[in-house]
Amino acid sequence: MKLHRPVTGGPCWTELGTSDVEAAKRFYAAVFNWRPETDPRPEAGGYTIAHLGDAAVAALSPLYQEQQPVAWNVSFAVEDADAAAQQVRAAGGTVLLGPMDVFDVGRFTVVSDPTGAVFQLWQARAFPGAGLFNAPGSLGWVELMTREPERAEDFYTSVFGWTVRTQERYTQWGIAGEDFGGMTTMDDKFPPEVPPHWLPYFAVADVDTTAADAAGAGGNVLMAPTSVPGGPRIAVLRDPQGAMFGVYLAGQEG
Repeated sequence: MKLHRPVTGGPCWTELGTSDVEAAKRFYAAVFNWRPETDPRPEAGGYTIAHLGDAAVAALSPLYQEQQPVAWNVSFAVEDADAAAQQVRAAGGTVLLGPMDVFDVGRFTVVSDPTGAVFQLWQARAFPGAGLFNAPGSLGWVELMTREPERAEDFYTSVFGWTVRTQERYTQWGIAGEDFGGMTTMDDKFPPEVPPHWLPYFAVADVDTTAADAAGAGGNVLMAPTSVPGGPRIAVLRDPQGAMFGVYLAGQEG
């Protein structure tokens, strides 16, 4: 992505909700060389932040609700979580949880767009979000998978004011033209039980090696390493607990 730090309206964080945090720690350490640190406070509920060097790059979290799926979640930065939640409702989305405070680090809410894709809004206080973007092992792109692209475009441009750049088969989102993500239309290749969702992509030094490492650590390769015409080399993977994520060759940001 063209963004190199969290900015209002852009992706600022990604976290994994998983059924087995300890297994996820081992898997992502093997795939991305992350160094996980679990918050020792009981009230933190086992929330674990993954680091590259001193930079926080992602989080691993237990499932906090009975119906919560194992999945990666994407957070977008807002100035006011309560006001942003109201904007989501006004644009046809749904507020699923919050807004609520997280210690002194920020205020968040979980919402869904009108097509069913869930994401989070983050109002930063002590914690602005990821300390590193686009470097190997860190977040570098976010992609909306939806069956209703026109409805999604209306929603996100209304709520966030994103710029939209549409190519022949792909739509890219941006902040004042600085692209950070895209949108793919879910066609018949997607099983009907797969809901609309946001998919994070992490930068890697070698897509083929990362895919092999993920498979070797117990994950699955859902989309084999592929060079997109006019775009990056990418793959889509799934961790042993079932969460999907993408990887792309670092330096090929959109």
